[in-house]
Amino acid sequence: MPRSERAPLPGVQLWFTDTGGSGEPIVLMHAITGTSESWASQISAFAQAGYRVIAFDRRGWGRSLADPASGAQPGSAADDLHALADHLALRRFHLIGVAGGGFVALDYAAAHPERLSSLMIAASTGSVSDKEIQDVIARIEIPGIRSLPGHFREVGASYRGTNPEGTKRWLEIEEHARQAGAPTQPLRSPNTYAKLATITTRTLVVAADADLLAPPALMKLWARHVKGAQWTTVPDAGHSIAWEQPAIFNDIVLKFLKEGRPFGDVPQ
Repeated sequence: MPRSERAPLPGVQLWFTDTGGSGEPIVLMHAITGTSESWASQISAFAQAGYRVIAFDRRGWGRSLADPASGAQPGSAADDLHALADHLALRRFHLIGVAGGGFVALDYAAAHPERLSSLMIAASTGSVSDKEIQDVIARIEIPGIRSLPGHFREVGASYRGTNPEGTKRWLEIEEHARQAGAPTQPLRSPNTYAKLATITTRTLVVAADADLLAPPALMKLWARHVKGAQWTTVPDAGHSIAWEQPAIFNDIVLKFLKEGRPFGDVPQ
């Protein structure tokens, strides 16, 4: 059984789940609308495949507790990840980030390539600040979508229509995900095309073909700047890609980790 507890890190008591064991570590970075609980299907599948799986609630989310007495606030999520990796004695690990977790994963990969065995980013704008990306985001924005409940913009219509219990559980997690009044942690530095071009870690970018926030065409724009990045898509999935299509998502992850370069280049 995974152990769950708080790691005493600078500025935060960081809540994490760790399956333990001697397998290669995988660290999972949740979306803005999620917590470590969002990864239940992945934790089980990857642990059964022989990996040590770690998921944590970012500072300001879930069960993590900011601690101003032990460090500056709000800190950087990438620095919290680095401190947690040191706390758990992870020399190298695979890093997976979805949606907002992808922002942090890219930020970390640019800063600490020596710690990563591989990098996977799914259903994410990457928080890339270049004008080309920002212009596309502005053009695809549905008027009023930000004022709607989160599942209308982040959970695909097919999933909402056919899986009411799964949608209910997604909403339960989302309702308690973001701590009220918690400041947003900045990236260590803005994610830009130039910054992405410095990433040397073996990388897979995964798009969801029904994603309203980070559609494949948008993700291709920034993914092309990550040298050697591989590319694939998940059919009939919205922004909550790993939640909606766990079997497909998990198979993609395990294939990527085990087979080196099983997917093609980023389409031009």
